[in-house]
Amino acid sequence: MPNYNHSLQIKDLNIAKREEDIGFYAGFVGASYMLGRALVSIFWGKVADRYGRKPVIIIGLATVVLFNTLFGLNLSYWMAISTRFLLGCFSGALVAIRAYATEIFREEHQALGLSTVTTAWGVGLIIGPAVGGFFVQPAEKYPNIFSKTSFFGRFPYFLPCFSISALAFVVLMISFWFPETLHKHNEKDASNSDSFESLETTTFLTVTDENKINSKKSLLMNWPLMSSIIVYCIFCLHDMAYSEIFSLWAVSPKKFGGLNYSTEQVGEVLAISGFGMIISQTLLYPYLGKLIGPIMVSRIGGILSVPLLASYPFLAALSGVALWLLLNLASLMKNALSLLICTALIIMQNRAVGQEQRGAANGIAMTTMSLAKAVGPSIGGAMISWADTRLNASILPGMIFS
Repeated sequence: MPNYNHSLQIKDLNIAKREEDIGFYAGFVGASYMLGRALVSIFWGKVADRYGRKPVIIIGLATVVLFNTLFGLNLSYWMAISTRFLLGCFSGALVAIRAYATEIFREEHQALGLSTVTTAWGVGLIIGPAVGGFFVQPAEKYPNIFSKTSFFGRFPYFLPCFSISALAFVVLMISFWFPETLHKHNEKDASNSDSFESLETTTFLTVTDENKINSKKSLLMNWPLMSSIIVYCIFCLHDMAYSEIFSLWAVSPKKFGGLNYSTEQVGEVLAISGFGMIISQTLLYPYLGKLIGPIMVSRIGGILSVPLLASYPFLAALSGVALWLLLNLASLMKNALSLLICTALIIMQNRAVGQEQRGAANGIAMTTMSLAKAVGPSIGGAMISWADTRLNASILPGMIFS
């Protein structure tokens, strides 16, 4: 479910005493998922390195089916937080998928493989907002089909959650036919009767074990890996705060410096930008990655994002076609740049380690990213609530984008 539906749920649960406090509470719902994922991502990475990528992917998809459905049935604020937290704890699929996408392609096509993963994110940004915007509160929007006394009237957020869970179930069934990409070759003793060969084998295994221990220690000392993770963590903090702020800012009333958009209008903006992300990832990144490399792609993308974000406060002064056109253009460019940067950083992380460490490396990256994304919605929600209460600074609510 998209972030702006969290704000609707918080409003219906009557946990916020003032309208401008809704963003503050909604931020913690989004943060609970990332906190759960941060606690166990390294564990899922080690599981993927030991038992394979496929089992972790299957468990993650099954978790989405279960807890995302329960999220649509929540009747209290704490139940909403609990279901999102548990979804994060058991959601290790992305850790394995990143390693899987790197390994299933040859080295010269790894950029295409990982850009496919981020392209899937773009598809999600089309499907998610569309499902959330059009299916949420169906009894109010489609009274001829759903009555207010029906199941969907009592649980107005169940239909979009169930729709997403149904899609995840289909993918879960398909995933059983995925080939495993983790292949291990165990060393066996050639003969136990020959003392010299036994001694040689024992020595070899001892050296191998020592190399594995040193390898695990060196993972945190791998500067190419850790530097890309640090940059990725900082960018994810910014990107998650932006996502939370944008959704809450767009639906906020004009008196609070927002756009006074409906959930359908916000879903339309996110869907259009998601479609643009698909095009940019499938056509633009594979070309740019080969031309200038992932490091330059991430640098240029970060530089271009600064003036783009600084332009958002001025959009609130527009209306009609001009607002629709420029808002969609800015959102499309922002999300396209975000995916270019993320893809470049993920490629750098996976190229910095070997196959036997790739799951653990992605687990570390996922942990730091999840911590950043856990803090991001809370910071974004708190910032927009704080800005809404200080309207004497006329452009403050919009300036939080900068």
